[in-house]
Amino acid sequence: MDLRHFTVLLLVAVNLCAAQVCNNYCDGRDPSQAINLREAVSVQIFGRTIRLYVSDSDNMGWADISEGNPGDEVWIDRSFNAGIEWEGRLGLTAIPSGMRNWRTQMFNVDNPSQRQIGALRACGKAGDREEIACTSWARSTVNAENRVDAGATALMQFYDGKLFTSTGWWNGANCLTALLDYFKVTGSQTYRHVIDEIFERNKDEHFGNFLNDYIDDVLWWGLAWVNAYDLTGQTKYLDMAKINSDYGWSFKDNHCGGGLWWSTDKDYKNAIPNELFIKLAAALHNRIPGDTKFLSQSIEVWNWFKNSGMINQENLINDGLTDDCQNNGRIAWSYNQGVILGGLLELHKATNDQSYIDEAKKIVEAVFQSNQLTPNGILTDYGCEPGDCGGDVPTFKGVFVRNLGELNRFLPDRPYTTWLQNQANSIWDNNRNSLNQFGLRWAGPLDKVGAARHQSAFEAFVAAV
Repeated sequence: MDLRHFTVLLLVAVNLCAAQVCNNYCDGRDPSQAINLREAVSVQIFGRTIRLYVSDSDNMGWADISEGNPGDEVWIDRSFNAGIEWEGRLGLTAIPSGMRNWRTQMFNVDNPSQRQIGALRACGKAGDREEIACTSWARSTVNAENRVDAGATALMQFYDGKLFTSTGWWNGANCLTALLDYFKVTGSQTYRHVIDEIFERNKDEHFGNFLNDYIDDVLWWGLAWVNAYDLTGQTKYLDMAKINSDYGWSFKDNHCGGGLWWSTDKDYKNAIPNELFIKLAAALHNRIPGDTKFLSQSIEVWNWFKNSGMINQENLINDGLTDDCQNNGRIAWSYNQGVILGGLLELHKATNDQSYIDEAKKIVEAVFQSNQLTPNGILTDYGCEPGDCGGDVPTFKGVFVRNLGELNRFLPDRPYTTWLQNQANSIWDNNRNSLNQFGLRWAGPLDKVGAARHQSAFEAFVAAV
């Protein structure tokens, strides 16, 4: 045996041992024993075709190289964080003498014992050439048999046991909320361990109790804990939401006639913290028997907000107020049109006052009629798309469809179902990769993936259920 083939065999042994995962079967199962198989993705290099095959029943996959020559190599990469990092060259093997095709053994997609949700890709190279080709990432249909489940599983691949990689603190609250809504709407029990895990592992961050310098950040978390209380009945979540709401209220004063500040610096009064407070305080009232405090606070902030000037003549909400308390004319971001829908719905539930629903419908129709927010009927944040949009904006559209979905499910005729389904269809058809991850532009094409981009688009599928 020459040195080169000895090295290949040694790598096979080392990788198989180091990466050993067991599920229904352990890594290293022969593909001839697969219960079923499908070609998931493929790539070509120097006339060779490298394929990733997946057995959904086994939750395993393997790599295959064809039209090659003896010495061509093929292997599996496996990632447990959406392709950000991976274990490389699992099952590395080479086409033997006298053959033109070869394949690896089977490797598990997921690692349930560690709650790791995986993805595989097949890689290979031609002989002694340095160039390597890899397929795109893909996985089995386990916990991903339909669009909404596939979206949830893909989002969970960004979860690192504490929060969501590739995104920020407040976006993380929205990733959790997206999953909470998914649990509520579908009844799924899968991944519910994240609720308490995120709570316990993050409650001491920043100022503690999910408090920090930005009032809107705190209120996003408060709304997440209201949802967690709804699902679990555990009062610790409702108690945390009360702390978050009270913190927001402590930054309300009479500058510009009322309303909450955006941050502890008290240098900007804008839409989002006030909308979030309206929704959170009203939601707390609706869950606390005998409450009067939270409802009166919510109504007070809504009455101020309605008359603040931030709702413009088109019934769209601009970002905030100038130093002299006038509408600053900044972008009407999608999330500012969304959170208030949920707030008005909670106020209606608290008071049975139809005017709150009427106000919400006006804002929805304004969004639908806006050539900037819904060009060709697909939701767009025109202030930055089709650019990169930074770290915050990718979350925004998901907030709109989440709250529109809440309103739609409440209304007896569900008037917005078709529109919501159109968003989901466009994302699935035009803005998705082989791992069922979604990008920024809901009309397509796919730009890049990350937790915030994916969470936002995933919410369209939840809202359309």
